[in-house]
Amino acid sequence: MYTPPFFKQDRAASLKFADTRGFGTMCAFDGHKPIASPIPFYLTYAADGTPQAAFHVARHNPLLKLADGTASWLLAVNGPDAYVSPDWYVSPDQVPTWLYQSVHLTGPVRLLSDGELAVQIDTLSDKFESWLLPKKPWTSAKMTAGRLEALKKGIVGLVMTVEEVEGSFKLNQHKSDADYTAIANALGAQAHADARAIAQLMQDVRPEAFASETNMLERSAP
Repeated sequence: MYTPPFFKQDRAASLKFADTRGFGTMCAFDGHKPIASPIPFYLTYAADGTPQAAFHVARHNPLLKLADGTASWLLAVNGPDAYVSPDWYVSPDQVPTWLYQSVHLTGPVRLLSDGELAVQIDTLSDKFESWLLPKKPWTSAKMTAGRLEALKKGIVGLVMTVEEVEGSFKLNQHKSDADYTAIANALGAQAHADARAIAQLMQDVRPEAFASETNMLERSAP
């Protein structure tokens, strides 16, 4: 991933973002063309601390033929994104741009055993059911054994050993406080949820810029 220094994220922040998001696009190359599938996943760690991305796909997914445990795959995990109009800047002579969060995880992928798949199904559902609290979490135990086994036959578990972590959070960090706050305020006023999410992220990254803005407003008040 091309990442200018202003936007580059460290390994820990990138892994935390990917794990929190839990959804991405898994990509591989079959020798002729890219193959990709959107997948939910969770991160786990080997005994030596190596990150692993666990997921599963339908048994007929063409990705399965490429899971040889040696070829490197790419898991692209994206967060909110938003278009920025040049008209929103305080400074003149600006150009349109796009703000976003993105993390790429790369590494070889291997098949899981049936026992590993059973653990993965429960771990994956536990992760996302926790988002719905206080709803009582769904578990596979609510299904009849026959139905669960039949559905498991239609999927195959996989795990990526993450060898490389790349993170790019483009939030206009290189802009002046005046331009930075102007863009964040403009995005915060948009109807699109992603635009408002980017605005909040910008405030979280540089709260001091908004504190300066508040102080200036207070000093200019009659």
